[in-house]
Amino acid sequence: MFGPAPDYLGSSWQARTLFLKDDDGGATRPDVAVLVHEADAKERVSRSGTVALYLPGFQDSFFHTEQAAGWAEYDIPLIGLEFRRSGRALRSEASRDDIRDLRVRNEEISRAIDYTKQNLGAAHVILIGHSTGGLQAALWASENPGVVSSVILNSPWLDHNGPSLDHVGKTAPRLVISRLNPAYARNLHNAWHFNTAHKRVDNLKVRAGFWRTVRRAQADVAAARVRIHEPLLVAHSDRSGNYKEPSPEDLLTSDCVLNVEDMKRLAPLLSPKAQLLEISGGRHDLALSERPARDFYTRDTIEWAIRRR
Repeated sequence: MFGPAPDYLGSSWQARTLFLKDDDGGATRPDVAVLVHEADAKERVSRSGTVALYLPGFQDSFFHTEQAAGWAEYDIPLIGLEFRRSGRALRSEASRDDIRDLRVRNEEISRAIDYTKQNLGAAHVILIGHSTGGLQAALWASENPGVVSSVILNSPWLDHNGPSLDHVGKTAPRLVISRLNPAYARNLHNAWHFNTAHKRVDNLKVRAGFWRTVRRAQADVAAARVRIHEPLLVAHSDRSGNYKEPSPEDLLTSDCVLNVEDMKRLAPLLSPKAQLLEISGGRHDLALSERPARDFYTRDTIEWAIRRR
């Protein structure tokens, strides 16, 4: 581990680099991950015994300082994990989000949780995953029961219409098969301060190998092979917007990235006791929604997690 180093989020924020060993063939240089949290995290944990660990989505990054302030009211530091080959942990543009096995990122999730317990003194870890990070969180929690206290999925990517492209993803993993519509990312950047080198707002490539591993993981979810034993909350918007041509209202008040009906349909397969939280007017990243939607999301998820420590 290397750090701490100052982070662009502000004078109270710092970043630590984790050096990783596992590889799925997508790295052009040895991989790292990056943990981002405020400098007084250990002091807060000494009072609450708890941390919240945030896993961003695809082509995403951690810049959720307002969300962190909500958790801080309960002396719970919100810690962002930048996955290998993304965000602050990107070491080569050629390997950006070139992930060929989602489970390779189990290494940094486990390392991050170990850091919160061994270095910060956390007795309780609340695992939060957004979008692809929600799928990552579900996979990790299923394979590591009893480690975290609860799991919150923020608009998780549990299914997607379209083929698996299994053969193409295996034989030509770097092949660009699609590009994300940049409207959502650009709209977010109008309202939130983030580094566009970490979270791109254009040229958002989707590679065949990444698509293959996501679809394979989603097939595991659909077959009920991914089971979460800890308390589970699945939060989602009240409606899906038009992904191809989102209106200004869609961009502000709906999920313009994923189908919320998939989340509602598949949540019970992750856990028969899964609870759903619908956020009226929520964006894809519910924590970045317009008010009052984001205030509702913040309050209800924190209160839910505190009751389950």
